[in-house]
Amino acid sequence: MVNVVCSKFNSDRGRLIDILLDIQSTARHISEEAIEEVASALGIHRVEVEGVVTFYSFFSQTPKGRVAIRLCDDIIDRHAGAEAVGQVFSEALGIGYGQTSTDGRFSLDKTACIGMSDQAPAALINNEVAPSLTPDTARRIALRLVQGMPPESLFEDFGDGNNSHPLIRSAVNNNIRLIGDILLAGDIESGKGLERAFALTPERVVEEISGSGLRGRGGAGFPTGKKLALARAFPAQRRFVICNADEGEPGTFKDRVLLTERAELLFDGMTIAAYAIGASEGILYLRAEYSYLRGYLEEILARRRASGLLGGEIHGSKGFGFDIRIQMGAGAYICGEESALISSCEGLRGEPKNRPPFPVEKGYLGYPTVVNNVETLCNISRIMERGGAWFASYGTGQSAGTKLLSVSGDCGKPGVYEAPFGLRVRELLEMVEADNPAIVQVGGPSGAMIGKVDFDRRICFEDLPTGGAVMVFGARRNALKIVDAFLEFFIDESCGYCTPCRVGNVFLQERIQKIMNGFGETGDMDYLESLSRTITATSRCGLGATSSRPVTSSIQQFPLVYASLTKEPKDGLHAGFDIQRGLEISRKIARRQSMIYDRRYGEEDGQA
Repeated sequence: MVNVVCSKFNSDRGRLIDILLDIQSTARHISEEAIEEVASALGIHRVEVEGVVTFYSFFSQTPKGRVAIRLCDDIIDRHAGAEAVGQVFSEALGIGYGQTSTDGRFSLDKTACIGMSDQAPAALINNEVAPSLTPDTARRIALRLVQGMPPESLFEDFGDGNNSHPLIRSAVNNNIRLIGDILLAGDIESGKGLERAFALTPERVVEEISGSGLRGRGGAGFPTGKKLALARAFPAQRRFVICNADEGEPGTFKDRVLLTERAELLFDGMTIAAYAIGASEGILYLRAEYSYLRGYLEEILARRRASGLLGGEIHGSKGFGFDIRIQMGAGAYICGEESALISSCEGLRGEPKNRPPFPVEKGYLGYPTVVNNVETLCNISRIMERGGAWFASYGTGQSAGTKLLSVSGDCGKPGVYEAPFGLRVRELLEMVEADNPAIVQVGGPSGAMIGKVDFDRRICFEDLPTGGAVMVFGARRNALKIVDAFLEFFIDESCGYCTPCRVGNVFLQERIQKIMNGFGETGDMDYLESLSRTITATSRCGLGATSSRPVTSSIQQFPLVYASLTKEPKDGLHAGFDIQRGLEISRKIARRQSMIYDRRYGEEDGQA
């Protein structure tokens, strides 16, 4: 079976993740024998294959159930009742988290955000999304599964828009709450931007996009026109355009809606970017959690090839051809970082690359590569259709255009909102019908946590930048529990390459938990802020550079919360003495291992 799968992908080492996903789907795990056979077929070392298998969460070296249930465990889902839902699944299927039933039918796991925070709690059942779960609906689903109903037949009512398309047939809803004038407008005609772009020279296309003021919508905000110009100017025989559809930031789901409703606009944008820089090959990197959209997207790509919008001589352009393939992810938040995403596309562990050189100089396979997310590329299409000046008329001086916001949490209308940059947080909270909001997390866990005093701040690059996530928390929520959940996420998702991120975040969480448990001391604030600065300054990639923000922003915004839980040490005795840490010295002498200590402090298994 392994050799057949490898042959399907021409035994291309760069398609290793596709090969492993195929094996996992069929065999329900990737065995030691399969690892050996894949390595032999691809002509690489066994350790290279094993390294990829152990890196991505959707791969397993032990058999999973024929029906694999992954319950979302982010903070939004927890607040929405995920624990009760998980308890129902556990009782009905007779298994706990991380277990597979003895008959091999079912497995149950927790997973990070699956892009459904607007309809939490949610779960993946194989590749099917089960949104807006309650204990009652979970019980009905479990009963149907036990009775033998396949996951693809669980739902009879499908979501709005293209979610009901024959190639999607999903219970997911778009939840588009505010339709803006650029990406969600009702009068968009697919192909218009592409047609106008091909009437211009590539240089003029780059100038038009540069003049629009478009900046990357992933959060960092790098000027899109400048990125295209750099990639075009660097001498090379091949160039690539990659769409980052791996929106793994908890609380973000707006690209999911664009993939569902604006796929043609996206592929137009990728083609325009390719024309501008002279690329002939493109990749749509689709996160594993969105695999239910793959058949639909593949069909659109096939239709575009048949109509001359992909392939050779697009729009009759002599000498320019461009095509797109879909590369599936396998469950790794770090692959949202562009160089880690490139590593994943190359069939490697999703570890960030050293920079410089930057991807526009040396990216995918060592060639100049432009990486932008779904929203950015869709904007390119609209800019070429309506013009840079039209686009720049929206937003603020430094933040042109509109922004898609994924709003979730304690509000009456979670969903996607398209608003011009410059919108005040308070205005957004009124739109989403937030009842007594106390905390707003702008930009997901790696963004800024703000309190009521800052609700008049504006969502834009010059004030509160965001990749799209806006999480709303009411007054009854515990700020430190939110911080703890975010740190848990970063610890789990760190690639483990560099010490500041791998170890530093564990120490941050340890100190936050110490404070939460009533052992906090006044000096802990200095410790947290100092360690946060170190992690930010010395980490290799964006995950480590931003992972301490929940700590620093919560200290800044909610000092009274920390003050109420900390005290001065008395008589030289520290309230936060940790018996597990103290006992670990004697355990090491006795060469015994503490699983509690190892889990909390990140020690290597089996090392005394």
